[in-house]
Order: sequence, then C-alpha cells, then structure tokens
Amino acid sequence: MQTIDFQLRGEFIALNDLLKLTGVSDSGGAAKALVADGVVSVDGQVELRKTAKIRAGQVVALTGVRIRVFA
Repeated sequence: MQTIDFQLRGEFIALNDLLKLTGVSDSGGAAKALVADGVVSVDGQVELRKTAKIRAGQVVALTGVRIRVFA
C-alpha cells in the first residue's frame, strides 16, 4: 500500500480537495465520485460526505493508498 504524507496548511481540508491535491484523483469531480462510490474511508470508517473536514492526525484510505494528514 502506498502511503502519502500531506501537510495541512490550515485547520482542515475538504476530503474531495485532499484527494485531488495528493494526486489520488485527476480532478475534483473524480474525487467526488470516489467518495460517492463508498471506496474512501477516514480513520477506518467509510466516509460518504464529499466535503468532510479532514484535520491533522486523521488517515484517509482507499484502494492501495493511505494518506496521513499532519500539521
């Protein structure tokens, strides 16, 4: 599994923006589709909210990729 470390520059980032900025999805629309399909989890729980606030310390995962968010 590939692990990506993402440094947060504010208090939070929207889930779909995180997927786009880390290169996991090609576009914001593709990121929203991944979330809507139920293949993205946050801290081990499936997340269906496209704009869920992701904060430092959380881990976002989907098939073959894990994103660790830190401040």
